Amino acid sequence: MDFYTMKIAGLERQLPICEVNDHLDIAGFVIFGDAELTVACAKELLKKCPEFDYIVSPEVKAIPLAHEMSRQSGKRYFVLRKGAKLYMQKPVSVRVRSITTAKMQTLYIDSLEGEQLRGKRVLLLDDVISTGESLKASEELVYKFGGNIVSKAAILAEGDAAKRDDIIFLEELPLFFK
Repeated sequence: MDFYTMKIAGLERQLPICEVNDHLDIAGFVIFGDAELTVACAKELLKKCPEFDYIVSPEVKAIPLAHEMSRQSGKRYFVLRKGAKLYMQKPVSVRVRSITTAKMQTLYIDSLEGEQLRGKRVLLLDDVISTGESLKASEELVYKFGGNIVSKAAILAEGDAAKRDDIIFLEELPLFFK
């Protein structure tokens, strides 16, 4: 297996090269289980982000990051779930297709949690921003509840996402075209 070496928040990591299709490979970035990297990335992202009241993240690999940024900042985080749960009171949903997921997905938030976002400053968080589809779906859910998105942040911006001026990120992650 081939790897892509990069430095993130001062730490070097080897990312496996993964085939998306016959024309494209990506470097797989998985923060799960890497507490050292999670803590370092949370610290560096918090330095770059404006003031916020809540963190909102889709139910993806960014959950450990959202947790750590919540711990370091003292601000609560909400997870947009990939499925409606029995405990949810009137869940609200949007559909999304991500580059790393083969099929359409639906993101859900409990109406009780969503109402807490009303009029509040929200930081949208993800691990990697690539096509921006997950980010758009997250924005849609926050706006359905009247939340004010003050920033959109990720550890990595992949491909053309690194050219965006509406996101905060720590490092650029290249795409590998064949």
